[in-house]
Parts: sequence; C-alpha cells; structure tokens
Amino acid sequence: MEGMKTFLTHKLKLTVNETKSAVARTNRIDFLGFIFSGTRIIWSDKAYREFRRRVKQYTGRSWRVSMKYRLNNLAQYLRGWMRYFGISEYYREIPEIDGWIRRRIRLCYWKQWRWCRTKIRELLKLGTEKFTAIRAGLNRSGPWAMSRRLAAHTGLTNQCLKDQGLLSVKELWVKIHYPATAR
Repeated sequence: MEGMKTFLTHKLKLTVNETKSAVARTNRIDFLGFIFSGTRIIWSDKAYREFRRRVKQYTGRSWRVSMKYRLNNLAQYLRGWMRYFGISEYYREIPEIDGWIRRRIRLCYWKQWRWCRTKIRELLKLGTEKFTAIRAGLNRSGPWAMSRRLAAHTGLTNQCLKDQGLLSVKELWVKIHYPATAR
C-alpha cells in the first residue's frame, strides 16, 4: 500500500483517503456492492445484508399500511435491486430469497387479519378447506410460524400473491440472464 500511496501522491499529485482505499485481491474487496471471484461477479455480503434489511422494512408486520401500498413499494425496490445486482452470476441464494419474501408477505396478511374470525373468513375466501381454516384461525402460534403452515400456503398461494402484485426475484433474475426463454 505504501508504494502505491507514494506513487499516487508524489507522481500523480492525488490525495489518498486511507479509510476507503485498499490494495488486495479482487475477491476480497467490495467494489460498488460487488465482489469479483475469478471470472464471476457476485454481490457482496454487505449489499445482501442491506437488501434483507430493506425487505424487512417493507414487509414489517407493524407497518400499518395497505397491502397494495406495501406490495407496490416492495415491487419498486425489488425491480431496482435486480436491475443493479442482476448482473451477478450468483443464483444459489435467489430461490431462498424468493421464498423468504413470500413468507414475509404471508406474515403481513396474518398480522393484518388479527382476529380468529377474520383469519377463518379470509382463508375460506381464498379457497382453504373449512377444517384447515378453522384450525389455523384458532391456532395460537405467532404470525411468523403461521406463515409457514399449510393454511397460509393453500389460501395465499404463490399465484395469489403474484396476482396481487408481488414480484418474483427468481423470475426477474431469469429474465436478466436468459431473456429469450423468460416469456
């Protein structure tokens, strides 16, 4: 670092900010949210943590807004994030992220419904069997646990969430990397 710093300050007459500067291998340095691992480009851990924080903010269970507004803001953020980080060749996390976001949205619905009768009524409207809806509505587990159960999955199916405006991160990633096949 010292040789590089001397060259930059004396020869090129530049000032070096040592807190932001580093000389290291490319797979160890975070550059604009990306890490370069050999010939692959992947997003950094810091960028991924920020992504999860923002999704949690948009799908927070105590954020008292309509689901339409929540899904609109989340879709806007997901589109922007995928347009920037979509060049990443890191696919392994994408299906997990997709499922996690759907579970967060189911949690928001469960929290929004609040009362047992409301939960049962809404699940029945969404097509869940009567016995399953009643068991789920009377269940004392919290919203996060219930978002994983059969009743939430049969009522709030992936297609139902998609129809309401939830974007699939997996579909966005496939659209970027394989534009001809993603129709």
